[in-house]
Amino acid sequence: MSVFEVKQGTSPVILGFPHTGTDVPADIWERLDENGRLLADTDWHIHRLYDGLLDNPTTVRATFHRYVIDANRDPSGVSLYPGQNTTGLIPQTDFDGKAIWKKGAEPTEADIAKRLSEYHAPYHAALAAEIERVKAIHGVAVLYDCHSIRSHIPFLFEGKLPDFNIGTDMGKTCDPAIEQATVAITAAATGYDSILNGRFKGGWTTRHYGRPETGVHAIQMELAQSTHLAAEAPPFAYDEEEADNLRIHLKSILTRIEEIALGLKR
Repeated sequence: MSVFEVKQGTSPVILGFPHTGTDVPADIWERLDENGRLLADTDWHIHRLYDGLLDNPTTVRATFHRYVIDANRDPSGVSLYPGQNTTGLIPQTDFDGKAIWKKGAEPTEADIAKRLSEYHAPYHAALAAEIERVKAIHGVAVLYDCHSIRSHIPFLFEGKLPDFNIGTDMGKTCDPAIEQATVAITAAATGYDSILNGRFKGGWTTRHYGRPETGVHAIQMELAQSTHLAAEAPPFAYDEEEADNLRIHLKSILTRIEEIALGLKR
C-alpha cells in the first residue's frame, strides 16, 4: 500500500494533507500503548472538509499516521518551535504530554532512519514533484497545507486556540497578497476568530517549500477542531452542519488564492 495518495489537478493550488492518515503498520502498532492507539492527534476528517471546495486542485495526502513519523517535521529533527512544548519527528508523547509508546518500545535512532526513508521521504518526493508539475503549467504554484488541532491543549498553548490559525512564517513563505486575502476572509467570517502567525506559524512543509521568489508559495491553515467536529474527543465525529458553515469560508479562501496565483507574474 502506498504511503501517500496523489490526485493531479490543473489548478495552481495544491492541497497538502500530512496529518489525516491513520495507517499504522502492525509492527509499529504493537509498540504503541493504549493511549497511543487512540491516534488522538489525527487531523480528523480534514481531507473530507476540503473536498470539492475548489475546481480541480492537486491533492497530496499522507496515508500513514503522524505517530509513525510526522511528515510536517524537519527530517533533521530540529524543533519547529525552540523553547516551546511541541512533538518531534517521531512523537514520544501525544499533544497532552502523555506517553504513547510501551515502556522499552520507544522509537530508536534506527527507527527514525528507517521511517524517514520509507515514509517521510516518499511523501515529500511526491509533494515536490507535484509542486514542480503545477509550476510548469502556471509559472507559479501555491501549496495550501491543511491542518487541524483541538482547541484546548494546555500542554501546547494557553486558553482556547482561535478557529483559523494562518501560518506564513512571519510573511516569508508566500506573496503578501495571498496572506492578506486569507487574513481578510477569516477576519470577516462571522462567528469565528482568527490569527496570523500566532502559536502556529507554519510547519516544516510550509517553511521548506515556501519560496515566493521562485514562484512557489506556501501557507498553512490550522483549524480548531471545534469548528467541524461534534466533539474533540473519541470518536471525533464529523459535524455536518458545523462543517458546512465552515466550508463556505474555506471555499472563499481557496478561490481567492487561486485568483491571486493566476494573476502573479510568471
